[in-house]
Amino acid sequence: MATVSTYLNFNRNTEEAFTFYKSVFGTEFYGDGIMRMGDVPPQKGQPPLAEEDKNLVMHVALPTLGGHMLMGTDAPESMGFRLSFGNNVYINLEPDTRSEADRLFHALSDGGKIKMPMEEMFWGDYFGSAVDRFGVQWMINCAGKE
Repeated sequence: MATVSTYLNFNRNTEEAFTFYKSVFGTEFYGDGIMRMGDVPPQKGQPPLAEEDKNLVMHVALPTLGGHMLMGTDAPESMGFRLSFGNNVYINLEPDTRSEADRLFHALSDGGKIKMPMEEMFWGDYFGSAVDRFGVQWMINCAGKE
């Protein structure tokens, strides 16, 4: 079966972010959990991995809602990455109930910034948006009339 996932890059705090998301969604990391940069065998032509980068996250995956998988990695400058969070991507969640919409919204916006509080919208759904404490943008849209 085909699937779609969202992949997030962080600057050395992927584990902290995904531990937070794990607490919000109440799910467990997929597969063997967190793969570390130090778990990757040395690659021909690549410089050796700096000691301070060995514990960084190479890959992590976490189920969220409706079969969606949230994935992530650390992308430090020491490994050639130039990371820039922008306003071009939101993760949209569509829970079944308004109580679950409120729970997700409050958990994700804790320590972050509410862009639009949860409220009835002109299109008939219950909607809000926030930026979490890691700079990731979230939209919560609930069609249910609970």
